[in-house]
Amino acid sequence: MTDDAAPDRRSPGPVPDLRASDADRERVAEILRDGLAEGRLDMAEFEERLESAYRARTYGELAPLTRDLPAPGVSAPPVSFTKRPVDEGSWASRIVGGEGTSTGAVAVLSGFQRKGRWTMPKKFSCFAFMGGGEIDLREAFFADREVEINCIAVMGGLEVIVPPGVEVVVRGIGIMGGFEHLAPDEPADPGAPRVIITGFAFWGGVGVERKLTRAERQRLKELRRRDRLDRREARHELRRGRRDGR
Repeated sequence: MTDDAAPDRRSPGPVPDLRASDADRERVAEILRDGLAEGRLDMAEFEERLESAYRARTYGELAPLTRDLPAPGVSAPPVSFTKRPVDEGSWASRIVGGEGTSTGAVAVLSGFQRKGRWTMPKKFSCFAFMGGGEIDLREAFFADREVEINCIAVMGGLEVIVPPGVEVVVRGIGIMGGFEHLAPDEPADPGAPRVIITGFAFWGGVGVERKLTRAERQRLKELRRRDRLDRREARHELRRGRRDGR
């Protein structure tokens, strides 16, 4: 039997009981060696299949040994093992996992701030007694899709600042004090974190506010400035056209 008459290694074919030749067994062995070199088979699998190949007497015994390997001259579809990058600044890029930069803060006759590019943990606890604190999430990263801030304010004040698009759920209460609840004035952005604010205020207050970042305010200010300049230029162009009789 010639090499051209070798069985299709991906299926037993119509003659699985036909006797295989030495050339058939060597062809299967070569395919197995390619599979080992390409990392498709580990050494144990390769040795087991190679031994079975040299012991095989029929096409039916040879065919299963290479059924899950690419055919000669046929490239397997490319597989990417690289995680697709996410857009910088997107919500997906800001949910980073991990433990968080800080898990709590205390202000007793003093104050604290958590702001800028810090990582908000899954749970952050803060306490203010005759003092104040600020938790600013506008530029923060998040350890999880859902995070919780527990605020205790006794004769003090705590302020939570969130960017637009973040879902905020307030479950705190005020006892002779105030615990602000944000009105659901806008839907949450797809993929945005969910921030749950719990705790209580006693003779104190916990405020919750949505604010744009300084960079976003500057961007919007620049857009408005350019829009005014464009409208002014359009008016000037219209006046020139009228003077020229156009």
